[in-house]
Amino acid sequence: MSGGKNNRIGGTLTQRIVMGLLLGIVVGVAINYSGQSEYIAYVEPFSSLFVRLIKMIIAPLVFCSLVAGIATAGHVKTVGRMGARTILYFEVVTAAALFIGLLAVNLVRPGDGVVLPSSVPAGIEGTVTQSWQQILLHLVPTSIVKAMADGDVLQIVIFSALFGIAVGMMGERGRPIADLCERVAEATFKLCGMVMEYAPIGVAAAIACAVARGGLEILLTLCALVGTLYGSLLVFVLLVLVPIALWARIPLRRFFAAVKEPLIIAFSTTSSEAALPKAMENLTAFGVPRRIVSFVLPLGYSFNLDGSTLYLSLAAVFVAQVAHIELSISQQLMLVGTLMITSKGVAAVPRASFVILAATLADYKLPLEGLTLILGVDVLMDMARTTVNVLGNCLAAVLVARWEGELAIPGEAELLNRELARSQGEEARSGKQEEKSAGI
Repeated sequence: MSGGKNNRIGGTLTQRIVMGLLLGIVVGVAINYSGQSEYIAYVEPFSSLFVRLIKMIIAPLVFCSLVAGIATAGHVKTVGRMGARTILYFEVVTAAALFIGLLAVNLVRPGDGVVLPSSVPAGIEGTVTQSWQQILLHLVPTSIVKAMADGDVLQIVIFSALFGIAVGMMGERGRPIADLCERVAEATFKLCGMVMEYAPIGVAAAIACAVARGGLEILLTLCALVGTLYGSLLVFVLLVLVPIALWARIPLRRFFAAVKEPLIIAFSTTSSEAALPKAMENLTAFGVPRRIVSFVLPLGYSFNLDGSTLYLSLAAVFVAQVAHIELSISQQLMLVGTLMITSKGVAAVPRASFVILAATLADYKLPLEGLTLILGVDVLMDMARTTVNVLGNCLAAVLVARWEGELAIPGEAELLNRELARSQGEEARSGKQEEKSAGI
């Protein structure tokens, strides 16, 4: 079921997902131009079904993989060191994303000349931000059963990590628990492969609904705002993520080949959660140990949403520009500081960033009417920022594995040995040439 192998019907999984994406665009355009919006109700359940299938396996997959990995990882210090490095990396990269978004919106100024609407989107008026106390308390679940039922990935990660440490401290007596979790995780990955066979249909339905509601005209509406976001996300990838990958000696071509399927799923469904199981499976095959994948990826879905945080800083200042409110440098820096905290409450579900944005605007007395403008093109922006969220977290998992000295990319050792042998051969030939020159 791997995307790298040809399927007898329709080619690889990647090819079938792309075909579903294109088919969804065609269906969406047809529905939009026909004016028969009621047809959306017949298409949307197939998209929702895919997301529900994914959510069904996330809790057991994260719990069992993380418990099995941490229980066999050794000393508690190993887990603590990995966690500290991961969180520190998340904060640095998130700060970079926020400042790039801030710089882009100040340079391009996409809000200039845009008319502020007179209405506020329904359900936004009462939105409030989470305080740091609420975010801190939210880390610990009052019930792991409730956390799993609600699909709260962060709480599942916290409980699983603590439970895995406890199992590891039991020594040999905890081995049967770790082995059981390992087997359940393997079975869940098999189930993930079965669910992924439905992905092309789910992707086609999701993109069809998006295009049917907004039409291709949404590409022209507020194109300066959408273009600024896409451009700044591209700058972030090229100036932050790619240099990090090169510094860590991660083969870019093989890395992008491993993450292309999760990225397509994230782009079309606008849900990081929908891409999580496939990302975990592909990164494990890429050479990242399962315990690191199971720890870093879910944790990143709350602490390392690079695309969403960049969007938040850009969109907040955009609304200020539309309202002709000039924010000073100090105010914008305070805004960034606030978003560094509130963005940790962004759930890995479609358009959760929009709610955080609404709360942030309310805190800074910026007009919520500006959200009406963004709402019209939010689906387009959500596709891009969710894709970057998944890309950033996949890179983080590979980077942490490299830091831990546990990244085992198939064939990498042989390649390094060949490069070392070639280098030694060149040095030997150079030495002989110098000896000949000295003899002459």
